[in-house]
Amino acid sequence: MEKKHAAAVTERFAAELGDKPLIVLRIPDDYQFMEPDLVALLQAELAAHLDL
Repeated sequence: MEKKHAAAVTERFAAELGDKPLIVLRIPDDYQFMEPDLVALLQAELAAHLDL
């Protein structure tokens, strides 16, 4: 998600987000669906935010 997309999500869903942060992983859109490298990158990036 790019900064402009994050800003649009934050604006559109401000009430739903409340004081919760919107986490932007800054992963480039260079991967195919379920590509093993993408899955590994997502797991590594999300581990800091989720109990994985």
